[in-house]
Amino acid sequence: MNHTWQEYKRNYREHVVREFLQDREGDSSPRENRHIHSHYTTLTITREPWSRHEAEHEAVGCGDTSNGPVTVTAQTLFKPGEDGQTPQVVVLVGAPGMGKTTMVRRMMVEWGEGTLHEQFDYVFCFDCKGITLAQEASVADLVSQCCPLQRVPAGKILEDQKILFIFDGFESLGFSLLQPEAELSSDPSEVKPLEVTLMSLLKRTVLPEASLLITTRPTALQSLGQCLEGEYYAEILGFSAAMRGEYFHRYFENTSKADMAFQFARGNEILYSLCIIPVMSWTVCTILEQELCRKKNLHECSKAATRMTMFYLSELLKHRDRNNPQILQRFLLQLCSLAADGIWKHKVLFEEKEIKDRGLDQPDLLPLFLNEKILKGGRDYAKVYGFTHLHLQEFFAAMFYVLEDDEEMGSDLERLEKDVNKLLESYSESRKDLNVTVRFLFGLVSQKSMEYVGKTIGCRISPQAREELLKWLQQRHRGISHPGQALKVSQLDTFHFLFEMNEKSFAQSALGCFTDLDLQGTKLTLYDQMALSFCIQQWAGLGCVTFRGCSFHQQDPRAELNASMPWLQWCRLSEGCCAELAALLAEHPSLGQLELGDNTLGDSGVRLLCEGLRHPGCHLRVLRLRYSHITSACCEDLAAVLGTSLCLEELDLSFSEGLGDAGVQLLCQGLQHCACPLQTLRLGSCRLTGACCPALAARLLERPYLTCLDLSDNDLGADGILQLCQQLRHPTCPLQTLG
Repeated sequence: MNHTWQEYKRNYREHVVREFLQDREGDSSPRENRHIHSHYTTLTITREPWSRHEAEHEAVGCGDTSNGPVTVTAQTLFKPGEDGQTPQVVVLVGAPGMGKTTMVRRMMVEWGEGTLHEQFDYVFCFDCKGITLAQEASVADLVSQCCPLQRVPAGKILEDQKILFIFDGFESLGFSLLQPEAELSSDPSEVKPLEVTLMSLLKRTVLPEASLLITTRPTALQSLGQCLEGEYYAEILGFSAAMRGEYFHRYFENTSKADMAFQFARGNEILYSLCIIPVMSWTVCTILEQELCRKKNLHECSKAATRMTMFYLSELLKHRDRNNPQILQRFLLQLCSLAADGIWKHKVLFEEKEIKDRGLDQPDLLPLFLNEKILKGGRDYAKVYGFTHLHLQEFFAAMFYVLEDDEEMGSDLERLEKDVNKLLESYSESRKDLNVTVRFLFGLVSQKSMEYVGKTIGCRISPQAREELLKWLQQRHRGISHPGQALKVSQLDTFHFLFEMNEKSFAQSALGCFTDLDLQGTKLTLYDQMALSFCIQQWAGLGCVTFRGCSFHQQDPRAELNASMPWLQWCRLSEGCCAELAALLAEHPSLGQLELGDNTLGDSGVRLLCEGLRHPGCHLRVLRLRYSHITSACCEDLAAVLGTSLCLEELDLSFSEGLGDAGVQLLCQGLQHCACPLQTLRLGSCRLTGACCPALAARLLERPYLTCLDLSDNDLGADGILQLCQQLRHPTCPLQTLG
């Protein structure tokens, strides 16, 4: 019998592992289920013995750690706390998308594998979203549904066994918790209406020795507290900073892709902050994975927080009110009004009356966006509501200003003035806290956003708002520029706004009347540099660039020695910018790579640049000047750089058709210096002939570091190639690649 019983337990554990590793429709992050071992990332969870008797002044579900609640993990939920008590009933609280269900599924798999909660003989998980109440059942019946392949009666399982019952998504149960005490059951085999059986488990009139884990959104806490005794509350606060990085690496598995994606997300403070919400981290990773499949470099794709947030919104609303979209649209309009009102009043918590007055008290929709918090003062309880994240409130506030109102839907909106210009003026004058809201404004009025919002939620974005934003950008910089001077852009947020919108034609219109860029003394983050790259590429009239006193930072401090400015490639820079760039090279020893391809620098511009390259403070390793319209006239200066620089390892002059043989012969004079560290020289498509090959061949044996020489797409002739090949055969020739 003992052997049969052990086999029975083993079979059930195997069944649990199979069951909870499978995909389930409707999960927030379906990929998590397929890779629940490799992709699961530990959440930040706090535990506090918040019972209704002890919560004198606590806000349940607020995530407030000022009083020092204990941080716990899934492994320690049922371990004794600091008070020495072992929890028997644990309520796991978390907003939508915080990872409650994924955590439960992971717990079930690990229990089935024997690595978690080994003190329990059996763990039974009930998905509250899938429970139908129009039936009668006993506790034994519920257990039997969890073990469809078992031959032993469920009643046997419940005898003298240590059992954990998990109720996942408690807020989805649609029955009253105020069941008469006399109706509750104490017999696990007694058949009762399902709501009575469930209440009997919660109130522990049946199987009082069993342990309970209940996951719920904050909205159900008050009612849940009425039927529990001695419960402990654990709250999921999301991903810590370290866990966000771990999640990205677990998601992508490929280290280089994970590093690239995480650096991309960290570069935008809004995105990075939102990634504290696990489902938002999943959203960002999903979109970036799609981009990486299509493009080689994430620098090419939009870094718009608006786009990510809209995708997140569409995931939340995927299965909501498809048959009655008007209800959803009215709800969103009212939600946006509430968000905007709060932003103006510096308000993040809203009273229950405000929610009801706007018609937002809809149980299927409200918990998706607002957390309910229970506050107690004296003997009275009060409900307050707050957006899941401040940036989500700012997103919906921006939507308030750009969504068109149907007359029927908008007639009863809160009388908050929907004036985009007033918002922009307030931001310009004093309300810098509106920066994120304004950035979302620009993201929402892009053509792609307008189409996406219309397709996914059926709302229309006003094209008039787009025109008002364009006029504001043009006028704010005209006001800053002095009469008689060139019109210049000197505020970095302009580039943030245009980058968030990520629409070339709009950026061209916004910047078309300006000729100068002046960002003196500005610390430029990686995100700033990407925004500048996008905008400069659209700026046809740009004539003068001032970066004096600027610092260029990578996101990872360890990467400072490899700092680069790839964003200056294809930016239509002329020789007038080169003096500023030369000063930049001299002042910033951390700058390791400079790409100036496809710019009209010309010979005079490169000469100016070489002044900076020869400065002792310049530690540039890579210089790329492809398509830069240079000739042999500047090669003497470049040769001087090769002869003096102790750091330059790669020089790319490809597609410089004016370079010719004379230019290469001058470059070779620089290569003959014994201190020249050059490893890679690219001279493809430079109209070279065999006349330059003797000088190059001589340098191949003299330069111990030169390992890569690219002479592709040049007419070197048979004699020229033969000269090079003869040197390649020499045992001391270091060249590894000849193209």
